[in-house]
Amino acid sequence: MNQDAYAAYISIDWSDRKHDIYLYDCATGAAEESVIGSQPDAIQAWVEGLRKRYGNTPLAVCLEQKRGSLIYALCQYENLVLYPINPRTVSNYRKAFQSSRAKSDPIDARILVELLRKHQDKIPAWQPESSQMRALRQWVESRRMLVGEKVRLTNRITSALKNYYPQVLDWLEDKDTQVFCEFLERYPSLKAAQAATVAELTQFFRVHHVIRRSAITRRIEQIAASGIPLTEGPGIVEPMQWLVPTSIGQLKPLLLRLTELTLTLKFDRCFTALPDADWFAALPGAGEHLAPRLLAAFGEGRSRFNSAQQMMCYFGIAPVRESSGKKNWVPWRWSCPIFLRQTFVEWANQSRHH
Repeated sequence: MNQDAYAAYISIDWSDRKHDIYLYDCATGAAEESVIGSQPDAIQAWVEGLRKRYGNTPLAVCLEQKRGSLIYALCQYENLVLYPINPRTVSNYRKAFQSSRAKSDPIDARILVELLRKHQDKIPAWQPESSQMRALRQWVESRRMLVGEKVRLTNRITSALKNYYPQVLDWLEDKDTQVFCEFLERYPSLKAAQAATVAELTQFFRVHHVIRRSAITRRIEQIAASGIPLTEGPGIVEPMQWLVPTSIGQLKPLLLRLTELTLTLKFDRCFTALPDADWFAALPGAGEHLAPRLLAAFGEGRSRFNSAQQMMCYFGIAPVRESSGKKNWVPWRWSCPIFLRQTFVEWANQSRHH
């Protein structure tokens, strides 16, 4: 949008408790500073004050946030044109023109407006996506975050069991299952498992949907042949027997929620409702989990990237080449969205098998 179309340039340096506002009035050239609360009512009252002052004339609003509570609150107002600016851009701009490197919220708010007024051609306005795409992005990120939490908990449990009860790790290979958690709850030590009868163990596994007789027999034989505990020292066993049930208490509901998410197909419905879903689902190795993540990564705007190289740089998968004299090296690309890069790395690994 042309700069003349805006009645004012506004920057918001946000925080959890307050937002520092800097407003530049295009008609008068006057600048104003103010502070508002971060509560939804305070934001709404501030926007209503702008509407009374400027009517429905577009206002340019720049902020150091591309997603999050503030941008979600502001995107519902049609007269606000949002310009997200990378915090690193603001930091580098401040360092370039302030040798003292003094930093404060009001200073950053002024820098945001200055950046937008002088370099608006290089800062694209935020384009809101459809509600389905926003929901899909939240679903896939939340699911992957919980999967990471599941891995963290199973690793903690495995590490603790190796110190006093390593046999159970051979009996039950899959650690991220309800049967593994409930077996440890019922039989928290080697002696407890060895004291159980064959009928009791058989009933336990059948109740937990282990239907292959050979698998049940193998596990019962392993339990009977397990010998002696690794250690019975209370200095090791007692702390570990406290840590393992505590971690299992966190892991069990997490597994239930992940299973529920898969069975209810909540994010699958968001995915299939989008027009490019079939194309991403057909990618080799994408599958039911990576295909929605890839679509969420690219978004809906097909003009977002001018080339494959630009796309790779943004996602952090393009190499960074550096050289000095006769030396050349390729360091890791640090400045990128971590979750999106993880998506492409995981997809690359899966696609090797196709």
